[in-house]
Amino acid sequence: MQTWKGYGIMYREFYSILAMICGVFLLAPIVSEASAKKKPNIIFIMADDLGYAELGCYGQTKIKTPHIDRLAAEGMKFTQAYAGSMVCQPSRSVLMTGQHTGHTPVRANDLNQLLYDEDLTVAEVLKDAGYATGIFGKWGLGYEGSQGHPLRQGFDEFTGQLLQVHAHFYYPFWISHNEERRMLPENEDNQRGTYIHDMIHEDAKKFIRKNHKQPFFAYLPYIIPHVELVVPEESERPYRGKFPKTQILDPRPGYIGSEDGLVTFAGMVSRMDGHIGEIVSMLEELGIRDNTLLIFTSDNGGQGGTWKGMTDYFNGNAPLRGHKGSMYEGGLRVPFIAKWPGKIEAGTTSDLQIGFWDILPTFAQVAGTEVPAGVDVDGISFLPTLLGKGDQKKHPYLYWEYTAKDKIRTRGIRMGNWKAVQPRMNKSIELYDLGKDIGETKNLAKQHPEKVKELKQMMQQARVPQRDFPQTLKPVGIKGYVK
Repeated sequence: MQTWKGYGIMYREFYSILAMICGVFLLAPIVSEASAKKKPNIIFIMADDLGYAELGCYGQTKIKTPHIDRLAAEGMKFTQAYAGSMVCQPSRSVLMTGQHTGHTPVRANDLNQLLYDEDLTVAEVLKDAGYATGIFGKWGLGYEGSQGHPLRQGFDEFTGQLLQVHAHFYYPFWISHNEERRMLPENEDNQRGTYIHDMIHEDAKKFIRKNHKQPFFAYLPYIIPHVELVVPEESERPYRGKFPKTQILDPRPGYIGSEDGLVTFAGMVSRMDGHIGEIVSMLEELGIRDNTLLIFTSDNGGQGGTWKGMTDYFNGNAPLRGHKGSMYEGGLRVPFIAKWPGKIEAGTTSDLQIGFWDILPTFAQVAGTEVPAGVDVDGISFLPTLLGKGDQKKHPYLYWEYTAKDKIRTRGIRMGNWKAVQPRMNKSIELYDLGKDIGETKNLAKQHPEKVKELKQMMQQARVPQRDFPQTLKPVGIKGYVK
């Protein structure tokens, strides 16, 4: 026969179990929040038209970039990292979709090429993994009201320019904020009230500060140092008189040029460097430095054309051949630095061949998630290389093409140390051995016809037909952006 004392024990056990169950439910949000905090933040900063060697850590001697150099000293520097394309718009499409230019939707600088709702982006992958997502800078993958708008492609917040033409200007009279236009009357009547790079940078910092208690993905595709050549005086002052005074005017009507162009360009790069220093300092202030993966790179090689002399003066693409807009290394190979305290060994260098299409699977793995089943990506996660552990898979080849209206204009492929370039489709394929000739000075096509044939076949197999984009966007001239 059970005594009341026995029942008391039973009741105590029952209430203990009940309290434990209730406690689990009550603590669930806290546990969930604590688990979420363990996910690392991700910041991806991308300069616009910054050459491979326009940073001190890559050999630059004339332009000072102490903050970015510190990233390299405290993290990992890649020597064989490649942009998605040799110009901005397709390069950004590759970055977002994890598909190289034989598969990604946007394959040319064509304002009518854009992302559709069915396209998966790295922002969508991270948002589904519980990340707050924000973009601050040049988008280039969809215009106002289109499916390609960043808020329809996985981003919670946006400040910047949707179209790359808009992003040519540092003193526009309006800028996009989410789905609205933020008017800047202080930039009307040729006034230079707000340097737009500064506003973009400040909004990026606000986003990081606002979301620092949860995992966040901050994509900072800065428009600097893309021309037009202009920067506030305080950034030019340290370089004044240090270079030959060189007038570099912009041939495009209404664009700003510089009477002291070399000084202006150096000031632009250093202004960006200082702002990156501010980002790092804020991470330290917020106590999230050690839980944040920060990557810095450029969307393509250094500037050519009218500005070729400027890039060459600074040895901006050295020792590479070519500039932005070409399939040679100077158009495609970019600086690429990753810092993650306690995870990435400081002062390391990697010669792993990576491309922008590797970002999506890498960030998915960093976030503890996977690329959704049924979604084809060309990228391979390079997280094992960052962490210095695990088996690092490597690409059998890297491929690029520039395609407008499904007509290939130029293409290139790298397989090991072999690099094939077809500058124009009516030109012969050129062949280079990058292991012995990083400057692509000796065309070996005649000596190795079988290798040329092999790489040509691979280029033909590395692509699918491009989707057909209706030509619906009416071009807007300079008056749509500056007054």
